[in-house]
Amino acid sequence: MTEARDSGRLAAGTATDASLLPVAFDLLDAAKVITGTPATRYLALDTTAEREVGVWEHTVGVSRDIEADEVFVVLAGDATLEFIEPALAPIELRPGVVVRLEDGMSTIWTVRDTLRKVLVAP
Repeated sequence: MTEARDSGRLAAGTATDASLLPVAFDLLDAAKVITGTPATRYLALDTTAEREVGVWEHTVGVSRDIEADEVFVVLAGDATLEFIEPALAPIELRPGVVVRLEDGMSTIWTVRDTLRKVLVAP
């Protein structure tokens, strides 16, 4: 596997291991934390003017967020995603689950095992 990148782009015809993130975790802002001491990290893998592909992780804990437009696939972990606004049924997140979020959604992330996802966002 290679991490070859050229100006924010993965080199064509190469691969990267999404399970390895060379980025430190940052503790979440206290206003977002409901319980625990969750931390997140993000690595942009491929960026163009139209979209960005990246890997995001959230450690064990419960946090709230206001979402941006994205589609993601869960690679690892165990969590529940609750929708506060709009009020929708919660989604159980586990490897293989695909979710679409819209800008402005209010959510609560209850992470029981560190969650890792690959996302595509405009």
